[in-house]
Amino acid sequence: MRAIIQQLVFVCLTVFTMEAISFEVRKDANIKDASGGIIGLNHIALSVKDLDRALDFYQKGSGFELLSREVVSGNAAADALFAHSGIEYEVAVLKAPNMLFELTEFKHNADVPLTQMPAQGPGMTHTCFQSPKHDSGYDKFIQAGAKRLSRGTTPVDLGGYGVTYAYVYDPEGNMLELEQLDGQVLARAGYDKAWQDIGESMWMSQVGLATHDLDRLMNYYQQVLGFEPYRKAELKDNEKLNDITNIDDLELKVGWFRLNQTSKVLEIWEYENPPTPKFEGERALTALGYSFSLEVDDIQAEFQRLKAQGVALVGTPVQLGNFWQVYARDPDGNIFSLRQVIDPQSTLSVRVLDREHTN
Repeated sequence: MRAIIQQLVFVCLTVFTMEAISFEVRKDANIKDASGGIIGLNHIALSVKDLDRALDFYQKGSGFELLSREVVSGNAAADALFAHSGIEYEVAVLKAPNMLFELTEFKHNADVPLTQMPAQGPGMTHTCFQSPKHDSGYDKFIQAGAKRLSRGTTPVDLGGYGVTYAYVYDPEGNMLELEQLDGQVLARAGYDKAWQDIGESMWMSQVGLATHDLDRLMNYYQQVLGFEPYRKAELKDNEKLNDITNIDDLELKVGWFRLNQTSKVLEIWEYENPPTPKFEGERALTALGYSFSLEVDDIQAEFQRLKAQGVALVGTPVQLGNFWQVYARDPDGNIFSLRQVIDPQSTLSVRVLDREHTN
């Protein structure tokens, strides 16, 4: 039986380890509490140098459906959206069961050198692919060519509660987390209410940010999202955590925001040993690496709300393809966008994606 986390209690990395000092901020806090107009996490974006290679890797690893692939050039709306005159790019959109995953090759990044993202960041260090244990996503991505970051040749079992973890790199040095979930063990551990069989073999679950100042970034996203985090934790003295991150004597702090019904979460880390460095400079909207989008019902209203809060927005909302969209930078320079789906009944909307897995 294939299974997916539904209305997840979020068995994210390290929450249930014995060494963690973990506490609920507000156990049931989630996107439904939002005081503004943000309704969920719409997509993870990845800017790549070689779209063919990246697409081949992620399709082999995930099996996600390719919705579209197109070349964009000579488009004034695209120039405005990305704040880059004469922009040219090719974008491929994959559909995970619970969100979109978009890979984009920007022509002007052709000569940018590739680097590997350290586990401690700074920046958006990773997204996460979850799968049932019996149909391991770890095995699929390793077979697709992923390079191991975690120690050993199998995912790490932190505490016998039904989840194993591993960090790997894609062919361009982007980090991803792979979680394998055993529904029977999770049920015995008391998390049976979080499970519902919907017949999926893999899905996506998170935005992972690493910051030098956890409190500042948590407060920022609480303001942007309009609701509280549901959990925070301090983690150290755990050899298995060391194995997952390939870092000895790891110490870190972390907080979580619950973003949607189908396993989606914003996860913010501050590594204390080794410390997450402070990001200097300014990330271009098209820089290699990750970004993400928050879906809204009324982008003009949300643009004005966040502008009044002092959020660093880039330009004004632009209609491009299936979306209205505008970009922003958080205090660490991470890139995210607001998105409004032009057709609210489209399967590109988080409301439709979530509804598909709650009926």
